Amino acid sequence: MIAGSVFCPHPPVLVPELAGAAAPELDELRAACLGVIASAAATGHQLVLLGSGPSSQLHSPLSRGTLAGFGLPGDVHLGAPTCGGALELPLSLTIGAWLVREALGPRSGALGVSVGPDYPSSKAAVKLLTLAETRDLVLVVMGDGSARRTTAAPGYFDERAEPFDASVSAALAAGDADALDGLDLDLAHALLSAGAPAWRAAGGLLAGADYAAELSYDAAPYGVGYFVASWTLATP
Repeated sequence: MIAGSVFCPHPPVLVPELAGAAAPELDELRAACLGVIASAAATGHQLVLLGSGPSSQLHSPLSRGTLAGFGLPGDVHLGAPTCGGALELPLSLTIGAWLVREALGPRSGALGVSVGPDYPSSKAAVKLLTLAETRDLVLVVMGDGSARRTTAAPGYFDERAEPFDASVSAALAAGDADALDGLDLDLAHALLSAGAPAWRAAGGLLAGADYAAELSYDAAPYGVGYFVASWTLATP
């Protein structure tokens, strides 16, 4: 059973060593992410990170990611700091693994699923559904909103960006899995929303249940939409 989900963004600047002097600007966002992850872990359920990647794949706790391309040496383990894990995590799950490590320590036992264009028909999707039939899970869904909110944004300004982000914000605040499942991936791609594939996958997984939802962060520093939210199954 999937008992709930939390939602966080995955900009590399969440890592203070990468943000440098700008790190304090994201203190509120970073704290919100760590808070919802800690709350998710407090349930005692298995954490499964969900984030976009080039192809769909299930990642074990031994899996690693790297931020060396951003100037930070060393690897980030998903949930178990043991030698031998494959260096295979995409950026979304690498930042997610860093947040989980900061919130819970290095031995969280977290799993990960990369969501690629092949996700609906992938083995990773089948494995995740099978896992949910045998264990209680909490999803940690990693995703950024549009990157075209202002003229200073990475993708420059697009008038469609703010309404798109507003629709995501409303869905996260309402616990509306159907709205996430219905996201327009073509529009999201045009708006440089790195979160849309993972949000849509999460929407499909979470559909059919009622959730008590809380949106704890909604802002667009640097012209990119970032959201932090928490969903728990509503009490009957």
